[in-house]
Amino acid sequence: MSNEFNTPGYDIPPEMQGQVAITTLDKIYNWGRRSSIWPMMFGLACCAIEMICTAASRYDFARFGMEVMRPSPRQADLMIVSGTVTKKMIPQIVRLYNQMPEPKYVVAMGACASGGGPFKEGYNVVSGVDNYIPVDVYIPGCPPTPQALLHGLITLQKRIDAQSIKSVRWYQKEGTEVVPVPVLGPDIMDPREYELIRKVAAEKLQKEQAAAETAAAPTA
Repeated sequence: MSNEFNTPGYDIPPEMQGQVAITTLDKIYNWGRRSSIWPMMFGLACCAIEMICTAASRYDFARFGMEVMRPSPRQADLMIVSGTVTKKMIPQIVRLYNQMPEPKYVVAMGACASGGGPFKEGYNVVSGVDNYIPVDVYIPGCPPTPQALLHGLITLQKRIDAQSIKSVRWYQKEGTEVVPVPVLGPDIMDPREYELIRKVAAEKLQKEQAAAETAAAPTA
């Protein structure tokens, strides 16, 4: 028998052997993560009732490896935003998200978490949690049924299966970016928009000063 048949991976071109090894490692790594997702145990509104039903014996999402709901963000890797997100609550949600270790995922459960829902025009409601933290899966409904939540969790597992250690954000050299915590004042302010706020405020001040000078100028 020739030497090429005695060499492991003889039927794989040398330039592809490294890729095959990474692909195999991805499958093992992704299988471990998809089969042991630990959701964080907190609810915001009526969607949380459906989330509790999903965790109970009738629907039993323990079948998918999600039976351990953790009360601490440092022990969880899935945040299920289940309900209406108010401006008073979003700083706490962002703070909890930052405290979760990588890899971590976010599911927006229901119309309110996805886009504001029926309270979108309310003065104290955030029009979608994805304005502040990245969302991986959206689940429509008001509130979604337990079956819909299970479908969303299975969709998240499929997304995990498609990830590669070469491209996921937690293995990049620059590391994971911490999301700035919004500041609640007269209105909610995102620190990432401070420069825009300063620019708009300066333009408004200039217009007011110009209008005041025009009003104070003597008429001919």
